[in-house]
Amino acid sequence: MNLGLVLTGGGARAAYQVGALQALAELFGNGPLPFPVVCGVSAGAINGSSLAAEADDFPGAVKHLSDTWLGLTPDHVYRTDALSLVSIGSGWFRGLTTGGTQAPRRYNHLLDTSPLKDLLGREIAFDRIGENVARGLVRGLAISATNYETGTSVTFFDGASEIEPWARSRRMGVKTAITLDQVMASASIPIFFPPVQIGRAWYGDGGVRLNAPMSPALHLGADRILAIGIRHPRTAEETTELNEGAARDDLPLSQILGVLMNAVFLDSLEPDIERVERVTEMLDSIQRPADSHLRPVRILLLQPSQDLAQLAADQVMRFPRTLRFLLKGLGVSQKGGSDLLSYLAFEQQYIERLVTLGYEDTRARFDEVRAFVEGRDAQSQQAG
Repeated sequence: MNLGLVLTGGGARAAYQVGALQALAELFGNGPLPFPVVCGVSAGAINGSSLAAEADDFPGAVKHLSDTWLGLTPDHVYRTDALSLVSIGSGWFRGLTTGGTQAPRRYNHLLDTSPLKDLLGREIAFDRIGENVARGLVRGLAISATNYETGTSVTFFDGASEIEPWARSRRMGVKTAITLDQVMASASIPIFFPPVQIGRAWYGDGGVRLNAPMSPALHLGADRILAIGIRHPRTAEETTELNEGAARDDLPLSQILGVLMNAVFLDSLEPDIERVERVTEMLDSIQRPADSHLRPVRILLLQPSQDLAQLAADQVMRFPRTLRFLLKGLGVSQKGGSDLLSYLAFEQQYIERLVTLGYEDTRARFDEVRAFVEGRDAQSQQAG
């Protein structure tokens, strides 16, 4: 049995995964990484790479990851000084008002993430990932990013020798050593974070075009997948109540951007799990040929019990003054824009809330998780 771990992402929201991993470390106890296959997208790529780099000590890897997240402030992720923000803002203004004729540099992002690159370079030993693959501690690590030139979802992976690259109409897998640049590209939130050049192509957040987030884990050979999402599942009643109460006099840009961010980071996981479950149900009901490449795959989805955006609603006042000014210009306030804010709120209080919630939610499902990883469940199980 190859147990896979799929970590979706979405900026600061990925702190929820850290709390879930803390609980899983308690469940599994001391020992190596219990997930031979690890797949990360967006900020989930950061978490997944960190685990694969310390695969010989799962509890130690989770503690290191937790300490890093709990020590974050916005200036660990992006530059918050006035000079940086004003420089980028004026570059956008020049580009928009002069048709690009006077600006030698075209700005395609709002925030400078060089602090995040420095942080990850210090905290993740990328050279150890390949070593752990060679030692058999990791069967495969996959990091997905979006090629902005072609619109292709590209999964960079390192893994066992028998795992072959793949190509489909809108996605492909490229076998290579996992590097800092690939993780930075995967975690590059569109518009806000800068694209990353790998080779001669420019890449951005892996969530943009990865419509099948289970795919990398399947290609790496996982037959049981524990997926940690960041979407709070709504009931039909909650959806009805939410829409009946929706009324406002204006529509700030932050609200539009928040909906777009949710579409990028939240909308693909559950439909893909449903597709895999339907195929598995079909395979369980027929006799498969001996040479069939299809196999049943069980999935357990862990999701937040609370809306992560609502937990971020009061964080805008904690941001550095200049950055707060920029966010307010987009329409973010304590009364609105929380969806957008939740992706950028690398504030200690918010991160602590998410880590605590992830831990408590996962602890509450210990029996279910234990049965799943031991193969004692009758079928895939899903939160909600």
